[in-house]
Amino acid sequence: MAKAIMLQGTGSDVGKTVLVAGLCRAAKNRGLKVRPFKPQNMSNNAAVADIPGDTAGEGEIGRGQWLQALACGVRPTVHMNPVLLKPQSDIGSQVVVQGKVFGEARARDYQAMKARLMDAVLNSWAKVGEGADLVIVEGAGSPAEINLRSRDIANMGFATRANVPVILVGDIDRGGVIASVAGTHLILPEEDRRMIAGYLINKFRGDVSLFDDGIKAIEKFTGWRCFGVVPWLKTAGRLPSEDSVVLERLASGERRALKVAVPMLARIANFDDLDPLKAEPQVEVVFVPPGKRLPEDAGLVVVPGSKSTIGDLIKFRENGWDRDLAAHRKRGGHVVGICGGYQMLGRMVRDPDGIEGSVREAEGLGLLDIETVMEPEKTVRNSSAQSVQFGLPLEGYEIHLGRTTGPDTARPSTILNGAEDGAVSADGKVIGTYLHGLFSAAAFRAAYLESLGVKGGGIDYRADVEKALDEIAAELERHLDCDAIFGLAR
Repeated sequence: MAKAIMLQGTGSDVGKTVLVAGLCRAAKNRGLKVRPFKPQNMSNNAAVADIPGDTAGEGEIGRGQWLQALACGVRPTVHMNPVLLKPQSDIGSQVVVQGKVFGEARARDYQAMKARLMDAVLNSWAKVGEGADLVIVEGAGSPAEINLRSRDIANMGFATRANVPVILVGDIDRGGVIASVAGTHLILPEEDRRMIAGYLINKFRGDVSLFDDGIKAIEKFTGWRCFGVVPWLKTAGRLPSEDSVVLERLASGERRALKVAVPMLARIANFDDLDPLKAEPQVEVVFVPPGKRLPEDAGLVVVPGSKSTIGDLIKFRENGWDRDLAAHRKRGGHVVGICGGYQMLGRMVRDPDGIEGSVREAEGLGLLDIETVMEPEKTVRNSSAQSVQFGLPLEGYEIHLGRTTGPDTARPSTILNGAEDGAVSADGKVIGTYLHGLFSAAAFRAAYLESLGVKGGGIDYRADVEKALDEIAAELERHLDCDAIFGLAR
């Protein structure tokens, strides 16, 4: 087995994903063969990864592990995130194991399922480190959730089984970081406490020396060493986000030439599809929360992917966004629907087998003359694609259920792996596609924005993500004792 270290957090959203990605890139830059691993993830932002030895070839992992694999300079595999939970309701999720749909479970049922899933986690753990010098593991949530400890596969349950030393991450930006670190030490059982080699503080704003007394206080309560204090990393905003919680904190920037409105669906999925547009200097992307109207001055509305198309379609109407979208169209506005958003733009979405839930059909938004029927087989693949309108290559992938047919599919928006995909309205202003990553290709993005009267496409989005990873790695090398962190690995 490769040597390994693990980052766990005092809570969710403390920045573990970015820190692991940054440490992966720092290790790679030191000449190490490094791999990421996250035993269990919960996210509707999924990515396509290789299934080694499987003729089918590809499956799903969390977007965070895709990013971390990119930081390592390797192709992602499903073993980097063996268990992925994709929330479909407030109490239930689709369970993806080693890239394939394993089943669906309510929260209580999932706790009972974990014993079986630990075998898959340890199987992937044995495979992910093959040929590597170092594996950097990311926990999920917090080890302090001791009520869930007996069946844990994501934090100390994994660390103790795999004998991986742990560094605890505290988020100072949310406040109470001393109490959260010391409190974690206080309530952990001795077996788990022994796994923690120390901690680091993340998201510090201002003069780091002001926290010197805080470090002394934590040492007094815990005896743990501090591996460093990481400042607020503005560069992290250039990386794709994994958790939709980040959308709740996004604020609209300065007014630009084109406003793009994105309704924040309850089960929004793969919203990093919008990141290349956000990076454009002439484009303002506005995520519209429930209860707020779609802005009347938006030139483009993008209906994003969804893990629960029918459920989000019903909520779309409850928010009055259907009326806003109809008014947007009457004003001559443009609309793009991606994946679940594409399905919503049609006349009807049917789910005869109840794959998404108890509601078997819902009337669509009626902007495209199409109909979608949900089917059990999920399409998961990286795609070779081309824009029909502009004849330009596209980059992206597919993760979707459902088959879409109807008159408007005679005007396909894209060619995916040699087959026609998507639909376009008669006036060309409404576009639907199953291709995630539609806006990633710079040449297409420039052509599409030009058709809306805006100059763009000058940014190589993938190259900018690579640059951001290098910048974060350099920041971590400056502010953390990376020699000591990597030296912990066993």
